[in-house]
Amino acid sequence: MKPDLFQAPDYYLLDDLLTEEHKLIRDAARAWVKREVSPIIEEYAQKAEFPKQIISGLAEIGGFGPYIPTEYGGAGLDQISYGLIMQEIERGDSGVRSTSSVQSSLVMYPIWKYGNEEQRNKYLPKLATGEMIGCFGLTEPDHGSNPGGMITNFKDMGDHYLLNGAKMWISNAPFADIAVVWAKNEEGRIHGLIVERGMEGFSTPETHNKWSLRASSTGELIFDNVKVPKENLLPNKSGLGAPLGCLDSARYGIAWGAIGAAMDCYDTALRYSKERIQFDKPIGATQLQQKKLAEMITEITKAQMLTWRLGVLRNEGRATTAQISMAKRNNVAMALEIARDARQMLGGMGITGEYSIMRHMMNLESVVTYEGTHDIHLLITGMDVTGFPAFK
Repeated sequence: MKPDLFQAPDYYLLDDLLTEEHKLIRDAARAWVKREVSPIIEEYAQKAEFPKQIISGLAEIGGFGPYIPTEYGGAGLDQISYGLIMQEIERGDSGVRSTSSVQSSLVMYPIWKYGNEEQRNKYLPKLATGEMIGCFGLTEPDHGSNPGGMITNFKDMGDHYLLNGAKMWISNAPFADIAVVWAKNEEGRIHGLIVERGMEGFSTPETHNKWSLRASSTGELIFDNVKVPKENLLPNKSGLGAPLGCLDSARYGIAWGAIGAAMDCYDTALRYSKERIQFDKPIGATQLQQKKLAEMITEITKAQMLTWRLGVLRNEGRATTAQISMAKRNNVAMALEIARDARQMLGGMGITGEYSIMRHMMNLESVVTYEGTHDIHLLITGMDVTGFPAFK
């Protein structure tokens, strides 16, 4: 088992922009990833299994709802702290970060923002400690980039709601205790419902044969006349803007997380370039390899500046959906390009599990698609600058 020798690049001394608390939080997450994730993640990716034993550790480093107020079990941290935690977790593995950001932004966030006090007190403390794991049901087999076309629906039966439909590509679904599910009422209005494991007619079959996010547990949510108590409806926001507000938070975390994956690929390639001898000298002494490394560190630095500024805007309540889309799109594409160049630098070794690069590359092929595809985010920016929606 190879030691984790990762050293984070900071070419523009961006640590100077962070508070001491930010650095302590980041360094604690980094140390935990080195100790608990790096030694096992290749094995679990090969097995296509999520390492459930790390859940309590994810909770301890603030991986579950770090910005949730302390009265509900969260750490009450700011948005830059949240981003830094996601960066460090995804440096370990995108699938592990998916579990963390789904729990934080797609389960805890809507319960905190759209739920009532009874729902907050019932679910958030257990979600914060990892005692309870959640998932988020928006995407359907026939409705991905157009979530407003969903067919999952619920009817008012007097003393309960009757929920029917299906969701697909749901992280954490196979072992989640609760699901925040988005469905249309009889008037066609979208609402959030908290569905609990054990409710009759609710099943979560696992998705197999994935080449990407193999260390993440993915599945479906199937609702066959599920009786949902009326107190499980999220009362404080409805319409498509409700789930999209959750996605803003999740996409923000992804923008930071992708930097972590890029950093890991760059750091691996840089170290390899100094050790690998060809034609009597390290490959890092050749122009073409230096070109790759110089472009990698340039793009990482630009992404770091982008996300730091976005974090400041999030803290001030001024970040827009379009700004978050730009960062998610840019940073994931950047990470994918770096993963591909780093893989080339390692030659045949780059495709083996002895190094992290190929796993990152495969994972990022999902990250570039989920929570808004690369092209959809482009159109969000296009609409923002022109005022014309061009989605159809």
